[in-house]
Amino acid sequence: MSTSYLNVPTRKLGHKRTGSIELLEAIGIVKKDNGSGSFSTLPVHSPQPFDYVLVAQQTEDHESCKKQRDFINALKAKNLEIKKIIEDDKVFYGITAPKETFETYRYLLKVSDACNWSCEQQGNIPQSTRIRIVDFIVDHTSIETDGEPEYLSDLIKRKFFEAQFCLHEKVEQKELINSWARWTACFNGQPITDVRDYFGEKVALYFLWLGWYTFLLIPAAVVGIIVFLYGLAFFKTNPLIHEVCGSDTIMCPLCDQKCKVWELSDTCTYAKVSILFDNEGTVAFAMFMAIWATVFLEFWKRHRASYVLEWKVFDWCEEEEELILEIVNNPDCEPKKHSHSYLRSTLVMVLVTLMLLLIIGLAQALVVFRVIASVQFAKLTNWTFLSENSSTVAFMLGAVLHYLTITIMTRVNRKVALKLCELEKGRSHAALERSFTVKMFVFQFFTLFSSLIYTAFFLGRINGHPGGYVRIAGIWRLEECHPSGCLTDLFIQMAIILILKQTINNVFEFSGPWFTRWRKRLQSRKVRQKVRQCSRKNCMEDTEGAELCDNCKVKDLLRNFDLDGVDHLSLFNEFLEMVLQFSFITIFVAAFPLAPLLALLNNIIEIRLDAIKMVSLERRLVPKKTNDIGIWTDVLETIGVLAVIANGLVIGISSDFIPRLLYRYNFGPCANSSSPGIDCMSGYINNTLSIANTYDENTRRDFLPDQLIHNGKIVTSCSYRDYRSSDYTLTNQFWVIQAVRFAFIILFEHVVVLCKFITAWFLPGSPLEVRNNRLQDKLNRLKEELRTENVMD
Repeated sequence: MSTSYLNVPTRKLGHKRTGSIELLEAIGIVKKDNGSGSFSTLPVHSPQPFDYVLVAQQTEDHESCKKQRDFINALKAKNLEIKKIIEDDKVFYGITAPKETFETYRYLLKVSDACNWSCEQQGNIPQSTRIRIVDFIVDHTSIETDGEPEYLSDLIKRKFFEAQFCLHEKVEQKELINSWARWTACFNGQPITDVRDYFGEKVALYFLWLGWYTFLLIPAAVVGIIVFLYGLAFFKTNPLIHEVCGSDTIMCPLCDQKCKVWELSDTCTYAKVSILFDNEGTVAFAMFMAIWATVFLEFWKRHRASYVLEWKVFDWCEEEEELILEIVNNPDCEPKKHSHSYLRSTLVMVLVTLMLLLIIGLAQALVVFRVIASVQFAKLTNWTFLSENSSTVAFMLGAVLHYLTITIMTRVNRKVALKLCELEKGRSHAALERSFTVKMFVFQFFTLFSSLIYTAFFLGRINGHPGGYVRIAGIWRLEECHPSGCLTDLFIQMAIILILKQTINNVFEFSGPWFTRWRKRLQSRKVRQKVRQCSRKNCMEDTEGAELCDNCKVKDLLRNFDLDGVDHLSLFNEFLEMVLQFSFITIFVAAFPLAPLLALLNNIIEIRLDAIKMVSLERRLVPKKTNDIGIWTDVLETIGVLAVIANGLVIGISSDFIPRLLYRYNFGPCANSSSPGIDCMSGYINNTLSIANTYDENTRRDFLPDQLIHNGKIVTSCSYRDYRSSDYTLTNQFWVIQAVRFAFIILFEHVVVLCKFITAWFLPGSPLEVRNNRLQDKLNRLKEELRTENVMD
């Protein structure tokens, strides 16, 4: 065969870096490098003593000894080298895979359909890949117990083994600490290539995503501050504030028995806060955030595509990788076939529905708590502040209780989601993780937002009117909105939850692993004291190719064992926390424009907190290969759509934007004339109030005589927030406002969704550079394969 047309250069391992990567380096999200990271410049050092480690408690129990021995023999049967090290009451099993195992893996990668461009095809097998392969073999090794297979996870649950982990590499670990995992590096670019080399693509993509998300929070935070300042600029001159603060209108009691009639001017401060977060800028900000979410996701897809191409995992296939590892583990294995059970799916669906009903029920329990607490606070005559502000205090206390509910339900949701995944019997760990992610996110989403949804769309709208109040169990009246609007109640609840969630979670997230490490080091102090300081030259200088002595191996094992434990869901927890935060700053952001600012401040700390935790406080995560963030991309896109719907509803229903707009042009003093000097919003607050006759028989059933006394006189009428006539029927203005609200919601959502689609179309998920480079790589590979075939002939 003629080969003249194959006169091309040997396939290059790299090409010109894409504009997306250069952009991330230029704006400081990613540390500049040459594509190979800083690990390539480190001095060559001795290899890791073990690829993997198992730990057991030394015991005389016959069953425990037999289980440990049988499992270790099962590993040896797969040609794994096992070294047993006994130190005090601990037994360490150091596991090392032979060279043949990795050569098999490399060959299977080469002949596979989609994994043949993996970096493992070039040079030595990296330590991260060695760990991943051995971890798979260990996790898929079983022993027979009464005819049933028993895996390592089962043996750990039954306390036959204590722990399983892979070792930190001291030189690389120190390099990551110096360049990344320390508080003083908060404003430095992240060494993503080094993170990928050490922790694998899955962790690297998480930090790349988090860095891009944090950077893009800057414009969102700036616009949010501008909206807040816009409300602040008209703070003193706003006619609505003057109308509330200077009003002598007598309002109806807010609760039964102890609550009395009150003056509207008593809530002057509340009205001022309402105007700060419920103004014309809110609408523009909500539209901005909806488009911002789309820009964030589309640019993220481009950045992801650029990096996975550079890492040679663009065409990586999860299913093929799993099949390759299955063959490496057992050459005679059979594929785990896809299966589906309608019975199991139906049962899981029913159980998920019941769980969601329980979560929604807890949200309603918070409503009941606030109603009862408001009544009880009103009775505290000795505590003037509590009795006069009983509704606000009860609402704030309810928000704190909501945060505690979220904290407790997070643990419950996790256990329930895991049980449901076990019931489904997924085909692989990846399938189980996807299923778990969806269930856990749905449970957490409802836990977080059920109470907020009630506050946004139902609070003050289903409570009835004097003489016809809606009551819980026929006893307690439902809550009412403030006459200045309901958006402030939503803002208060969001602010308390977000601030508590971010501050307390970060404290526990850092202190938990730190305390675990301190406690374990204290417990193993006697053991570590027995391990002498090594004076061997090879160990002290970390000579290339030299194996550590047994003394140094024990020190290394104890150093890693004392760290906080991790599992395959450790990274999931970090993703879930950030995705829920993303939900918080996009859904209902119209009620809290400062939410992106709080998220930005939190994430600057979060990046380093996660880095310090993973590098210094926790055992090393098993490096996982991937080419995207998985189902989280679909979750984020879903949140983006929900954000459009929710913000449209918040502006149309919760906000007073529509009633104010209609009053200005249709019902107010400027409706029929536009004479200069007329304040078009004059009288708006009184227009939103209806009057109840206290001598009405139905009204008197709701109020006690003592509640209707103001300044020593019995009031004959009181006002309440609603659009009702004297006979409590809804006015025409109410129906006009409802119709315009509905029209606005439809228009807002269609316009914003259209803008999102145009933005997504304008920013394709894969840059042209990436697609062209990928084509060139494939072409070069095919030509090289053909040249190699011809040379062999």
